[in-house]
Amino acid sequence: MKDDNKFKYLFLGLLFDALGMASFIIPGVGAFSDVIWAPLAGWLMTRMYKGRTGKAAGFITFVEELMPGLDIIPTFTLMWIYTYVLKGAKKEKVVETTAEDIS
Repeated sequence: MKDDNKFKYLFLGLLFDALGMASFIIPGVGAFSDVIWAPLAGWLMTRMYKGRTGKAAGFITFVEELMPGLDIIPTFTLMWIYTYVLKGAKKEKVVETTAEDIS
């Protein structure tokens, strides 16, 4: 994926995490808004990140947004870190090892 998409996904992830946490701002509305936001957040996660990891993250996001008190967990941002930092570092290490083995 291009670097511009990488930072676009980071911005969207931060925005979606902020929306998920916004239910804390208005007392009494939080539980109702979570019922609407949870399936939408899960669907958005599966659209942003494809494959099995995207589906797993979508399910985790759905449950996290639905459960009271867990809205503070930034699942979109954590998925971005997993995808572009941790998983990207693994790929680079594999490529370096393979290149060293060949020479």
